[in-house]
Amino acid sequence: MSKMPEPGSKAPDFTVNNQDGKPVKLSSFKGKKVVLYFYPNDETPGCTEEACNLRDNYKALQKQGYEVLGISTNTEAQHQKFIKKEKLPFPLLADVDKAVHKKYGTWGEKSMFGNKFMGTLRTTFIIDEKGVIEEVIRKVKTKDHTAQILKG
Repeated sequence: MSKMPEPGSKAPDFTVNNQDGKPVKLSSFKGKKVVLYFYPNDETPGCTEEACNLRDNYKALQKQGYEVLGISTNTEAQHQKFIKKEKLPFPLLADVDKAVHKKYGTWGEKSMFGNKFMGTLRTTFIIDEKGVIEEVIRKVKTKDHTAQILKG
C-alpha cells in the first residue's frame, strides 16, 4: 500500500478508462488545474451528495480553471448509469483493479458499525497546472465539497 502523496509532490500519473471506455491520462491535463476526487461507490447517499454538489457548482469550478475527475472502483457501466441518473457534467474514471487508488494511497482499512474492511478512503487531490499536488482534502464534506475546494 502506497502512502498518500503530500502537497508539494508530483501527482502520480495514470491512464484509466472513463465511463465510455476511453483512456484518460492525468498528465494530459497539464496547463489546467484538476480536482481528482476518490469516492467509494456510485449511487450511494454520500457519494451522490458529493457528485451533485460538484455538479451544481461545476461552472464555478470551471471559471476558476478546474477540471473535475471522479474516480472509484466501479465499472464503466455503473459510472454511465450514475452520470445519466444525476446528470453529471464531468467524467468518472473506472479504477476497477485499484491501481490508481494504490498509487494515491486511497485504498485502505475503513470501519463501519465496528466492522473493519478495505475500501476507498474518500479523498480529494487538488492538482495545479504543472501536475503538482496543491492540497489533499481528507475530511470531505459531501454536501459542501465545492466550498472546500474553492475556499469561499
